[in-house]
Amino acid sequence: MRGKLIIFSAPSGAGKTTLVKHLLQQDYNLEFSVSATSRSPRQEEIHEKDYYFIPEKDFRQKIKNSEFLEWEEVYNGIFYGTLKSEVERIRNMGKNVIFDVDVVGGMNIKKHYGKEALAVFVQPPSLEELRKRLESRSTEPAEKIKMRLLKAEQELTWADRFDVIVVNDDLTRTFRAADEAVSAFLSSDRK
Repeated sequence: MRGKLIIFSAPSGAGKTTLVKHLLQQDYNLEFSVSATSRSPRQEEIHEKDYYFIPEKDFRQKIKNSEFLEWEEVYNGIFYGTLKSEVERIRNMGKNVIFDVDVVGGMNIKKHYGKEALAVFVQPPSLEELRKRLESRSTEPAEKIKMRLLKAEQELTWADRFDVIVVNDDLTRTFRAADEAVSAFLSSDRK
């Protein structure tokens, strides 16, 4: 039996990565779909674990070759995408695929797989809280954080297009809501 797809999308800093890491530790037969990006690795990121770090020129070639299920130029010259081969590798093993992708990417995957996919939007409690979270990471300059917040405002308008919205205001409650949504989806007979 081919695995199902679980998509977690959110503005940067809303907590989707934390939720995905939590779910991977549960008994849902999940495997993480490693996304590709043309950006440079952050301090502790590892190639093929956190992302497939692909130089921009090579990334553009993979786009031309139709090797991506979805891709987007999120910022000028900075691409993100999901390799078709990664998704099919996981599904063919009978595992469920979990994604940590931006909002547009999440909707594109959902559109492609329909009822085989659950799309979860992780919403921050407020833009101010999101700003605090991004600043506390200490990984980016103020100008980059400002760009992320402007993008977040736009992304928040997409929330109602997702199957489930989880507000990340209290981590224990947020974990519970994510577990309930994933468990219900995986036990359903959606085809």
